[in-house]
Amino acid sequence: MGRRERVEDQGQDARQPERDGTVPRDERGGPPGRSARHPDTAPDPRASRGGTPDPPRPRHVRVAVIGSGFGGLGAAVRLRREGITDFVVLERAGSVGGTWRDNSYPGCTCDVPSHLYSFSFAPHPDWPRTFSGQQHIRAYLERVTDTFGLRPHIRFDHDVRMMTWDGDELHWRIETSGGDYTAEVVVSATGPLSDPRIPEIPGLAGFPGRVFHSARWDHDYNLCGKRVAVIGTGASAIQIVPRIQPEVSRLTLFQRTPAWVLPKVDRRTTGVERLLHRRLPFTAAARRGLLWGVRELQVQAFTKRTNVLGLVENVARAHLARSVKDPALRARLTPSYRIGCKRVGLSSEYYPAVARPNVEVVASGLAEVRGSTLVASDGTEAEADVIVFGTGFHVTDLPIADRVVGADGITLAEAWKDGMKSLRGATASGFPNWMTVIGPNTGLGNSSMILMIESQLNYLADYLRQLSVLGGRAALDARPAAVTAWNDRVQERLKRTVWNTGGCTSWYLDAAGRNTTVWPGTTGEFRRATREVDLGEYEILRARTPGRAAASAPATAGGAATPAGQAEEALG
Repeated sequence: MGRRERVEDQGQDARQPERDGTVPRDERGGPPGRSARHPDTAPDPRASRGGTPDPPRPRHVRVAVIGSGFGGLGAAVRLRREGITDFVVLERAGSVGGTWRDNSYPGCTCDVPSHLYSFSFAPHPDWPRTFSGQQHIRAYLERVTDTFGLRPHIRFDHDVRMMTWDGDELHWRIETSGGDYTAEVVVSATGPLSDPRIPEIPGLAGFPGRVFHSARWDHDYNLCGKRVAVIGTGASAIQIVPRIQPEVSRLTLFQRTPAWVLPKVDRRTTGVERLLHRRLPFTAAARRGLLWGVRELQVQAFTKRTNVLGLVENVARAHLARSVKDPALRARLTPSYRIGCKRVGLSSEYYPAVARPNVEVVASGLAEVRGSTLVASDGTEAEADVIVFGTGFHVTDLPIADRVVGADGITLAEAWKDGMKSLRGATASGFPNWMTVIGPNTGLGNSSMILMIESQLNYLADYLRQLSVLGGRAALDARPAAVTAWNDRVQERLKRTVWNTGGCTSWYLDAAGRNTTVWPGTTGEFRRATREVDLGEYEILRARTPGRAAASAPATAGGAATPAGQAEEALG
């Protein structure tokens, strides 16, 4: 997935780290002198008269957006552009940025070119590099927040504890750490890269040194002269290792599975480039279009003609041979699966760093911790003062799903116990007026997730228009048949892709081996499939009236296609 758009090689079992990952107060966004908190409940006047006040009434909004990363901020901008201002953005941390706020580890950069990894409606001519770093992307999101006037809508330090559908009122009841709300529509934009995963390792609790995840980097701890163990060889580890290798006394890299790594052609942008893009905005648009077009052409290599990827493997092997002269180390770093099966790493510094004398690559995962001794699955032992986990995130078991209770009284996690599935990557059956951004099977293996996010925002906008056209108190609930038809077609297309056939175990697959994360087509296909809501795929719910049960309409009048037929047509 684009963002740094990838998740690291990781163990199956995991637990949440204890650190909450919020940034220090003095780093939090917001105009100077302005409180990040917005009181949304009025005090009960009886309290001043000595009476017993009722609990504060939840504030009602038309739309509640959860999260303020690219997805949440993009949704907020789209709402304002649609003329909707009755909404809030509920953010658990103290500033915007999502994964680009939380991931601040040394060397954190995006592996998608800057001009493609930005909103089409908010171009930025002054990217300092062709591939931008975390601090520049986070600054871009702060700028988007201010440019589009989003701060009055954001409620910082509002961690969502539970969202429950109220079938009588046709709205969501939302409990947060900062107050309660009700909302006609919920847009969940927490993203798949928000909750770090740390494997359950026997003896880890007794380790005497520091332990932290790459997404919760401990900037107060100095690694200089320390013995550091890095667990995992995914995208974050590939960026971290070259940055910390020169300063640590010893670096042990526990590698369960080697990654394919291609050279990263990154450079500083010139003043002439930036001036040209400022003075002639169409040049930046053309640059973005070229970057997009190249990646659209690449998709067939991942989805239909995977034999072509052998040529890319030759480039990666040559890069490894140039950088690592030791044949034994080179063998440990050479993958045995088809390139693209896991997220491909981009770095011109990783291989030279692991070839340095103070680095040891252990070709096995971490199995046990005995005091300060780390024991690999193959029995290799290493001493460490610090353990850094680069083991990815909860992607196929989203923690937010445990906090969403639908119309049937079950959680989204329970509904997805056999694997995540949704209609067009956005809505789930039994969870009316609930949408997710970067939902099931919307991830990408080679391009920018911002393209997918903007397509989903088109779908959101039409969803809200349809509700307005229906009038009154109404809700849309995805029909089970429509969800099944869409997902059956997606899974059928995934069968021949490199992500399913490449011979690896990756974070793209859930515990049952089902690919619930990747979109098996181009971003253009997805945009066409999500440009509008087809009411034939939804049940229309109406508010209950006294003496009547909740009404629903079939929404298939006028000769609308069956859900299965619509999915076939949309996916081609």
